[in-house]
Amino acid sequence: MQVLVTGASGWVGSAVVRELLHGGHQVTGLVRSSAGATALAAIGAGSVLGTLDDLALLQHSAAQADAVIHTAFNHDFSRFADNCAQDQRAIAALGAGLAGSDKPLLVTSGVAHLAQGRPATEADLPADPPGYPRRSEAAARELAQQGVRAATVRLAPSVHGVGDQGFMRILINLARQTGVSAYLGDGQNCWPAVHREDAALLYRLALESGVQQPVYHAIDESGIPFRQIATAIGQGLGLPVAERGPEHFGWFAGFAGLHMPTSSARTSALLGWHTAAPGLLADLALPAYFQS
Repeated sequence: MQVLVTGASGWVGSAVVRELLHGGHQVTGLVRSSAGATALAAIGAGSVLGTLDDLALLQHSAAQADAVIHTAFNHDFSRFADNCAQDQRAIAALGAGLAGSDKPLLVTSGVAHLAQGRPATEADLPADPPGYPRRSEAAARELAQQGVRAATVRLAPSVHGVGDQGFMRILINLARQTGVSAYLGDGQNCWPAVHREDAALLYRLALESGVQQPVYHAIDESGIPFRQIATAIGQGLGLPVAERGPEHFGWFAGFAGLHMPTSSARTSALLGWHTAAPGLLADLALPAYFQS
């Protein structure tokens, strides 16, 4: 297939591009700079220069592709609501480019707020809590109701690996700044995790399966107690580990306190997806994880 990948130079998107190329597909990546285009060309992928605000470009590029994988998202949390609205517009534009074609679209979302008191499953409907404006999955489901073959890959909050620029990097930087690797309460709230190479494989398998399900879970470890994550970071940095209140985490407190155990049993059974990369705590035991 000729696949359009948004966020092709990002942490998840770049792994997806490599996995698709390894699987024999052709890839065009949406990138924001000529440097990104050069990097894609070096591994055998094409590129289109643009941003998520270039809606006409997104629609046209999607129409030219056999399939679309949307991994791009602006993670500037000081503008989170604006970035969520941008994401919804981009998904709508990609869907418009695929309308009437039966070509698949995979949208990226997360697993926060899906279930209470039990592990979340693929059958759980997307969360709609007050104050949490991200609606990526809702946008995909709306497209599906309009006849677009759209589905969602729900990523774990930690998509890890050496070079991690996600939530683990935020926690590592916070520990460095404050001199302590902290957790909230008793630290028993659980975070799921997946290595980015395993996540990339899931995107490819879902695409090659014809995107027959509305939701796929990119979850390797269903739930790691946050205190264990904090302990691993403390050991990696040589810093104490301790309980701290929400003020310690600032804007990140809402994420740090989330309890979101999640199952991927259905996804694994449907796609034959088996993870092979190290787990999160094994990754955090590597000195390279703490190199700036």
